Parts: sequence; structure tokens; C-alpha cells
Amino acid sequence: MAELDRAGPRGPIEHRQVATRAGVFVPVLKQAQTRDETGAEPTPRSEEQRLAEALGLAAAIELDIRAQGIVPVGKPQPATLIGSGKLEEIKGVVAAEEIGLVIIDHPLTPVQQRNLEKELNAKVLDRTGLILEIFGRRARTKEGRLQVDLAHLRYQRGRLVRSWTHLERQRGGAGFLGGPGETQIEADRRQLQEKISRLERELEAVRRTRHLHRSKRKKAPNPVVALVGYTNAGKSTLFNAITGAGVFAQNLLFATLDPTLRRVDLPHGTEVILSDTVGFISDLPTHLVAAFRATLEEVVEAELILHVRDMSDPDALAQSADVNKILTDLEIDTEDSARVVEVWNKVDRLDDTARAHLEAAAEGRADGQGVHLVSAISGEGISGLLADIEARIAGRPTELHLQLQPDSLGMLPWIYENGAVTERKDREDGSVALAMQLTAQAQAELRRMAEREAGLVLVEQEGDNPTGEAASGVAAKA
Repeated sequence: MAELDRAGPRGPIEHRQVATRAGVFVPVLKQAQTRDETGAEPTPRSEEQRLAEALGLAAAIELDIRAQGIVPVGKPQPATLIGSGKLEEIKGVVAAEEIGLVIIDHPLTPVQQRNLEKELNAKVLDRTGLILEIFGRRARTKEGRLQVDLAHLRYQRGRLVRSWTHLERQRGGAGFLGGPGETQIEADRRQLQEKISRLERELEAVRRTRHLHRSKRKKAPNPVVALVGYTNAGKSTLFNAITGAGVFAQNLLFATLDPTLRRVDLPHGTEVILSDTVGFISDLPTHLVAAFRATLEEVVEAELILHVRDMSDPDALAQSADVNKILTDLEIDTEDSARVVEVWNKVDRLDDTARAHLEAAAEGRADGQGVHLVSAISGEGISGLLADIEARIAGRPTELHLQLQPDSLGMLPWIYENGAVTERKDREDGSVALAMQLTAQAQAELRRMAEREAGLVLVEQEGDNPTGEAASGVAAKA
């Protein structure tokens, strides 16, 4: 249904869609938790946090939530997942609130979904279907739409029985004495598979294009630093704080879907490409990960990965485990602290006690690399994070001493842009002596320049007076 508002006799007619009345229910299976493929027990999630996340997913597509609840499931029912008693309760609520959409925050089989729709007399979406709906609204680029369409088709392939009433009919075979032919459902599945194959070819073309762009960046070269994390961990806000970009960032699950890349100049002049990617979430279906493989390749190819965590969320530990599982599926070693850096975000939301505990935990990290406590909103900790990124990529800055003759003073802008000058002395003959800090990457570039510039001298100092006239050392000249 829609309401019509007229702007005037000559104005346009604005159609305002009435929000769908929905109910959100979280089945909680009361059976022993199963171990994953590594033999480790999954990180427990509180029922309240699961419900809060499900409500957040529903809010991402602007549903009018009329009912919500946690549904204990002693033994999963093959036909409906939920037991008959609880199903009757939900049915009564759905009828009383005139709910048209019921969200079950759990994977449903096609049969369970169909039976629930019949029982509740309402459309039913499981967790995967809801995530796909959000993805469909968030996709803006051609690549994003292709990935969402592919994921939708793979999801629908096993659910054709829900969408058709004529699937038992058969098409005749060729000629007068042909066989029974293919059933309608077989024909529809064949058409779906043809669409899936076409989208896979188009995404392969996108993958090749992205590979070409990546190859050009490597020739530049500009290392890629990828932001990953649970959805709504603050990745896009941090991305905007570092780059000054206007990427859409809001307190919504999956606010960002399409990847965004920006060039960033680090404190000592090192250039990197910062990549903002789609957020992860628990129980992300395998076919969704496969559909977004082209996007996630930016993470796989990144030289440095920043795992952004929302430390104000009570489920931060479980969310971290979910992200690490997906990174492991992408064949990324999450234990490699030289490549994967944890960024503990939203520390501005913590009280003094929680903040003290967090700082103690950061200092006691067993990997020796530490973590970064930041606030993407206030900017706290971001300068230290950028310095660490530069140190990991270009090497930590070290002291270097230069002498510039008058004919080489044109190098000064580059020097000030790529290093931190700690001391400068302008001499009477017009030359300049500098003491500065440069990363290993910038030093290598400077030495290449010294080979071309006769008036640029790099001095390895031994004394404490780098710009003094009597400083001893060895000069490297062209």
C-alpha cells in the first residue's frame, strides 16, 4: 500500500511507501554446541545480543518491527524448525499485529520456509534471505549489483518449489512419439543456471579488470592496506577519518557494500592505498563469500590488513572469531601479526574502568606486536596507527644527515614532504645542512636521487652535531 501526497496543481506526485510490518524471532537451539573443523568450540553468543543483531539487520531495510522474541528450540523440527507450541504463539502474534513479514534469524530449508509461510500466513525470510535483501539495497556499483544478483540466484536455486505452482507440468518431447520431456521445474532450474553462468562470466571479467588495476598499482608501487572487520565496527568512519573521503558511514549493519580505495600519504611521505571493504557477519553463507570473492581479493592481495573491532560491543570477542574464520577461509593467516594488525575502535564509548582493562589487555598481548586503541569519531590513536602502518610498510624512520649545495635546493620540498626535519642550518655559501628522519623506503629513493644530483650529499654522522662544520663522516656523492 502507498499514500499519495500531491505537491500542488503542477507539482510532482510523491509516493511514500508504507514500511512493512514485521516480526523478528531468534530460534535458540538448546543442544550442545558443535566444534568447528579445527576442533575448537565456537565463541558463545548471548541470546540478547543475537536478537539485537537481528533487529539491527531488520532496521537496515527500514522494517516496522511489531513483534520480537527469542524462541527456545529443544529439538529442531524437520518441517518447521520451531516446535508446534511456539509456532502457535508466533501465529497468534502475527495475526494480532497484522504482520506481513516474519524474519527467522536462522538458516531455513526450502521446505521449512514454505511450511512456515503456510502456517503463519505471512512471508518468511531466514537470515540468509534478510542479508541478501540488505545487500540488494546497498549495492551501487555494477560489480556490487552483479555480486548480489549472483548470490540471489544461488539462494533461489534450491527454493524454486516455493515460487511456482505449475512445476509438476511437463513439456512434450520432440516429434509425435517423443518422451515425456522435462518438467517445468527442470526448465526453470536450467534457466536459473544459465543466468548464474552468465553472471559468473561477467564477474570473471570484473576480476580480470581488478587484477589489471592491481598490477598497475604494483608497478607504481603503492602498497594496499585493507580494512576488515565485523559489520558496523566503524571501518567506514575510520576510513573517512584517515582519508577525508565521504564514504557513506552510518550506525547501520552493512552500511558499506561496494569497496572503496583511496591514496593516503603517511606521516613521513609513504604513499599507500587504503581499501574499505564489506563488513563480515556471523553465519555468513558460503555462497555469499563466493559471490563477493572479487571484492575480497583486495583483502587477499593486501600487504597489510587492519582488523577493526568494536570494543564497545559486548560480543566483540565472538565477532572477532567470526572475522578470523572468514579470513582463514580466504587463506589468510590471522596469526601473522606482521601482516594482520588489530585496531580496537570506539574506545570513546568506554567508561574509565573498561578503558583501563582494555589498555592492560593491549599491553599484555602475547604476540609482542600490540594493538591500537582508537576512536574514529574523536581521532584518538589514529596518528599512532598511521605511524605503525608506515613503519611496517616502509621501515621505521631513522636519522639521516644531508648537505645540499645551492644548485640542489630544489630538493627541499621533496625532503620536507617525505621526512621529518629535526635540525637545519643555512650556511653562508648558500648550502644547507639538514638532520632528518626518513623511512627505509624514502631513504632508498633519496639515495637514488643522490646518484643523479651532484649537489646532494648524504653524510653518515658520528658526532652529536650533524649540521656543524666540523662533523666527521663519509660523504656519498655522485
